[in-house]
Amino acid sequence: MCDMPNRTFTDQPATDSSPSLPQNDPEPVRRIWQNLGLPGLIDVHTHFLPESVLRKVWAFFDQVGGPESAYDIGPAWPITYRYTEPERLDTLRNFGVLAFTSMVYPHKAGMARWLNEWSAGFSAQTPDCLSTATYYPEPDAGAYVAEAIAGGARIFKAHVQVGDYDPRDPLLDPVWGALSDSGVPTVIHCGSGPAPGRFTGPGPIGEVLARHPRLPLIIAHMGMPEYADFLDLVDRYDRVHLDTTMAFTDFVEAMMPFPPDHRSRLVDAGDRILFGSDYPNIPYSYLHALEAVVKLDLGDDWLRLVLHDNARALLSI
Repeated sequence: MCDMPNRTFTDQPATDSSPSLPQNDPEPVRRIWQNLGLPGLIDVHTHFLPESVLRKVWAFFDQVGGPESAYDIGPAWPITYRYTEPERLDTLRNFGVLAFTSMVYPHKAGMARWLNEWSAGFSAQTPDCLSTATYYPEPDAGAYVAEAIAGGARIFKAHVQVGDYDPRDPLLDPVWGALSDSGVPTVIHCGSGPAPGRFTGPGPIGEVLARHPRLPLIIAHMGMPEYADFLDLVDRYDRVHLDTTMAFTDFVEAMMPFPPDHRSRLVDAGDRILFGSDYPNIPYSYLHALEAVVKLDLGDDWLRLVLHDNARALLSI
């Protein structure tokens, strides 16, 4: 959900990823999509990052909830899938995930182009990873976003909280225009969870959408904790979607519960919600992330849309 990639990192070995560990057992995960008659899952919110960046992300989460933590984002956050890259890929594929993403995002100017180059190379070597790109408000943002789209980017990632930028920044206007014209969506973390930023919440991104009503966005984490406000944006704009990442899990419900009186709105927005997990940076099992969505008990047809069909249609998989 949140990281500060400029933190230092003390090298740590990968955790044993033996299939015998309960978090790696593929059978309960596979039963869920098999019982729905699906060919597998599509996960629009997974993180594969350059090793140097990933280690700094993990270093940040290692300090969450501790006495020396500088960031109040909730309880301790152990990384469940702290594995090597090949192990992380194998685990995801064993679960039956047909397509996933390499959510990269910069925390300062000058990073995005490099991250895009890395991500394009990773996707080229990993056919089931959708080519993912990112951007930051800087003078050449419009140019490198256009280059990424021309190069086959299928999805973008933006993080207003970590980047600490205003999505209304005029430097992003060419980005919003290019994405609106191309129809390539952005998974954007713009809600105020797990801790608010200067430009988070529905207000700033709502103003962007008012200027660019055809902008395709996937609001990460269901917009937590401003769930109802972001559902309002889904109602207002045909190309706004939500992803389920971390929402409805025990971990998040203890801090920022989804309001029960808005549960029926999830049914109405069923064709605009996509499954996301935040794998591997989650403090619980992949199965729990999936079961949290299943336990909403909104029907098999709704689950088929959320776990597979909506992403397939939106991303032309």
